[in-house]
Amino acid sequence: MGRRLPMLLAMALVVVATAAMGVVTRDASASAIMLVFGIAAVLVAASAPAPAYRPPDDDRKSDGPDADMLLDALDDPVVVIAGTRVVRANRAARALLGDHIAGEDVRLAIRHPAAAERLLQVSPDDGMIELVGLGARDQHWAMRVKTAGEHRLIHLSDRTASAAADRIRVDFVANASHELRTPLASLLGFIETLREGAGEEPAIRDRFLGVMNDEARRMERLVGDLMSLSRIEAEKFRIPETPVDLAHLGRDVCRELSAAGGPRAADLTLDVTEPAQVLGDRIQLSQLLHNLIGNAMKYGRAGTPVTITVAPDGEAMVRIAVADQGDGIPPEHLPRLTERFYRVDPGRSRAVGGTGLGLAIVKHIVERHRGRLRIDSAVGEGTTVTALIPAAVRP
Repeated sequence: MGRRLPMLLAMALVVVATAAMGVVTRDASASAIMLVFGIAAVLVAASAPAPAYRPPDDDRKSDGPDADMLLDALDDPVVVIAGTRVVRANRAARALLGDHIAGEDVRLAIRHPAAAERLLQVSPDDGMIELVGLGARDQHWAMRVKTAGEHRLIHLSDRTASAAADRIRVDFVANASHELRTPLASLLGFIETLREGAGEEPAIRDRFLGVMNDEARRMERLVGDLMSLSRIEAEKFRIPETPVDLAHLGRDVCRELSAAGGPRAADLTLDVTEPAQVLGDRIQLSQLLHNLIGNAMKYGRAGTPVTITVAPDGEAMVRIAVADQGDGIPPEHLPRLTERFYRVDPGRSRAVGGTGLGLAIVKHIVERHRGRLRIDSAVGEGTTVTALIPAAVRP
């Protein structure tokens, strides 16, 4: 019965095709010949013995080096256990847990209380658990256990980067809320004091209004930086393609800062070497220069030069370097300077009007332009921040 149904269907198709040919060609003899040969072909095919399926040698092996090769090809650590003993571990698992784990009790191989508790359960196939501190103190792993016959498969996936991103988001929201709440509380306090009668004294009123203006400006700068950071992050996957002359842009920014008439406007020194053409976002590159020069003017010693250098760096890059002669930054702070709201000296930073987002914005602008950022500093001598931006391809 298993082979009769396909045979009958095939014969029916032959009859239908023959009839259709007769209608189209109007040749009865040709249609009859086609019908006979078609039915004969179906009968011959049906009478031929079906070849027996013989799986390849590799498929017939239930164990052997091929299983190890497949496991080793996985990037995530995978451990196979029978009972509580490790019977197989791929390369990634041995790199994480050690080469000695084969044949060992899995609770000794994966030394983590949460893992031991899960593996002692009769049926542990109920989702994922997180292991913190496995391999290194700050590493996060997601562990899943699946049962396959007499064996259980333990899969570990690295969630360290995801956990770090979650922590950064939480810290960012907390810091942003704090930075906005502080000037807002100051504003509300002064407004309440003025309403209670302090505003009748001209000197007190002017002093309070001056403080309120400063706090409002601080909130304005912070909100502006938050919006800039959000826009830059939203565009980070779109590579800018507009030609920008960094030499001209450097002159424009220095001219603008000098015209503002700040106390350190006369300390700006511009050193430009042309050509300095890049493909970029002019507004963001201008913001990069403003942030770097503004930091150098704030934290450099008064009367010392702030040197801005724009020049080709080899054939592939254009270098923007801003150097000050300030107090410098201790080396332990350098790796964290581009974190949002990170400050070496929070009191001094707030006193000079810093939002804690300037270098974070610079880092994201450089990353969007597929460049590199480097910060060099020596305590007592000063700091140099260098941004390398890919040069525009010249014909």
